[in-house]
Amino acid sequence: MKKILFIYGTRPEAIKMAPLILALEKESFFKVEICLTGQHRQMLYHINSFFKIKSDYDLNLMEANQTLFSITARCINGLENVFAKTMPDFVFVQGDTTSAMIGALASYYNKIPVAHLEAGLRSGNKYSPFPEEINRKIIGQIADFHFAPTQKAKENLIHDGIADKIYLVGNTVIDALKLSLNIIRENGDSQYREFFSFLDFSKKIILVTGHRRESFGEGLEQICEAIRKIAAAHNNVEIVYPVHMNPNVQKPVKRILSGISNVHLIEPLDYPYLVWLMEKSYIILTDSGGIQEEAPSLGKPVLVMRDVTERTEGIEAGTSKLVGTDENKILAATEELLYNDLIYKKMTRAINPYGDGLASIRIIQILKSIL
Repeated sequence: MKKILFIYGTRPEAIKMAPLILALEKESFFKVEICLTGQHRQMLYHINSFFKIKSDYDLNLMEANQTLFSITARCINGLENVFAKTMPDFVFVQGDTTSAMIGALASYYNKIPVAHLEAGLRSGNKYSPFPEEINRKIIGQIADFHFAPTQKAKENLIHDGIADKIYLVGNTVIDALKLSLNIIRENGDSQYREFFSFLDFSKKIILVTGHRRESFGEGLEQICEAIRKIAAAHNNVEIVYPVHMNPNVQKPVKRILSGISNVHLIEPLDYPYLVWLMEKSYIILTDSGGIQEEAPSLGKPVLVMRDVTERTEGIEAGTSKLVGTDENKILAATEELLYNDLIYKKMTRAINPYGDGLASIRIIQILKSIL
């Protein structure tokens, strides 16, 4: 039996780890242990609760106004104690968070092989996304097994000098999305309809998410101005914006968008509620990496409100369009999708380049063959 330790600390990691953890727990060949760093808290715990995943270790690191310096130092110290208690055969980290980077580094210090889930994404700009771009590159140099979601991600790894043990598997976020939709449908969606009873679903729903660090300041203000103008010009739309709790997001969003009748500023959504709302939306405006990957599987056009994205496959496939944080570009691209049926349908019918929902199965097959 091989012991696998999963280290993660944020909601996106939890979502993308969940289907693989659940699949591995059904396999007698593997023993799964889970360490939460607590880089996020409530959002992370809600995901584990939804998927019925229990942790073995919890560093509970989250603090008010935490910095990259503080979370990095506390994470490496906390993981030293975890590794003193358990010595897995190998460790899984996911994506590009500080938790993932420090998880890989701590594993390296203990000479334990590292498997990197969602390996190989690159924007080419080390400050955008920040600090995620460099986190990924560090993990790439440490990792022993690289599970790449797309061919382009595989090519990025090769370009970085990583020559072997790269496996093209798709992205587990699609596995998680399909699993979530099945859970929602099995349990019925009455609770979701009741939760979103403030929305008029006879109108076109525009879902907005915007919280990235590199957009703080002028970028986020321009995003808000674009949303304000869309709402004012189009009374046939309902705009829903789950607002991140970070004060750098809360302050400009509420100052510019509060009090507009067809703009609904709500608290961050638990993952199943977000999935349900994505399925009911007409267009999605986002700076989220995960949503760029998930929405195409639901046939939803995505306008990416970032100046650069490490998920270029969606842009090339036509499932998403990069509009940056420019107010006029966001407004023009949204109006085009609202009123140009040909362009809208072209985006909704584009094939999702990020996966088919079978990534976890492929990964387990690979693990069995190499361990």
